[in-house]
Amino acid sequence: MKGTIMRTRIGLLATAAAMTLAGTAVGPALASGTDSTADARFVTHLDMAAGQRPENITLESGGAVDVTFAYSRQVARISPDGRARILATLPEPPAGATTPALSSPFLGGIARAHDGTLYFLYATGSNNLTGLWRLCPGGTPRRIAALPAAGLPNGLAFDETKGLLYAADSVLGTVWRIPLTGGTPTRWATAPELAAAGFLGANGVKIHNGAVWVSNLDKGTVLRIPIARYGGAGPIETRATGLVNIDDFAFTGRGDTLLAAINADNEVALVRPSGSHTVVLTGVDGLENPTSLAIRGNTAYIASGAYFTNNDPNILAARITSGS
Repeated sequence: MKGTIMRTRIGLLATAAAMTLAGTAVGPALASGTDSTADARFVTHLDMAAGQRPENITLESGGAVDVTFAYSRQVARISPDGRARILATLPEPPAGATTPALSSPFLGGIARAHDGTLYFLYATGSNNLTGLWRLCPGGTPRRIAALPAAGLPNGLAFDETKGLLYAADSVLGTVWRIPLTGGTPTRWATAPELAAAGFLGANGVKIHNGAVWVSNLDKGTVLRIPIARYGGAGPIETRATGLVNIDDFAFTGRGDTLLAAINADNEVALVRPSGSHTVVLTGVDGLENPTSLAIRGNTAYIASGAYFTNNDPNILAARITSGS
């Protein structure tokens, strides 16, 4: 049932110098089994009937965000005032193609270069379409690296200083490394920690403080993989557990504190460097199966795909502040 609510700002103790999410929300009251500890405002409500279910998000200059719509095969730009503009629609897979784990074609992670070029991952179960795609400003999308049709490339991270992209494969339990110019991917890391345990394994991926960080949806973990001296993968470290259904995540600053989207549970959790976590946003705030996050300054943008709620796919914004 939809209604209008006004929620007060509530501080959340997170560390000795606490991190909090704060804001003022006016929007539909949503059922949640847990009371929220923070508020958020809606940036936009998306058109579910048109297939606008955001899977991944990246930041544009000027306050806009770019998103992938998972099952409509589209890349869109959301303006600061909430208007969605389709930038590209990827080709439909050939008849008979079945995407591993999901059946339908899946448009996943997205990353942006400083010149505005967008990179994104497309999984179709077909050899001619699955892989890394590029969209130059004003251009048309083009696949620049093929990935195995038997996999599900999902999260994407960009190391622009090295000219490399890292893609997390949720079915093959692998992190692929791909040159910015495209070409043949390298199987950078494969390990039991990245494998699925029933549905999807390696999911979100970020480059942070000399390492590749990866979430595992089934196992509820956040993993850190150091980038070795010559670019190889170091030993995998488990940095957080107890986050089953974790999708994407984003670091709040230079330290190792991060925000994690807990998809099926309709939550965003604040995960501390110690690995402990606290839920800071819930369905009460407007979350509808959060899929991904991006942080600009002191604002976190959260995309919700409404995959299970089937109600209101949206983009939320919450302010990150320091407390005491």
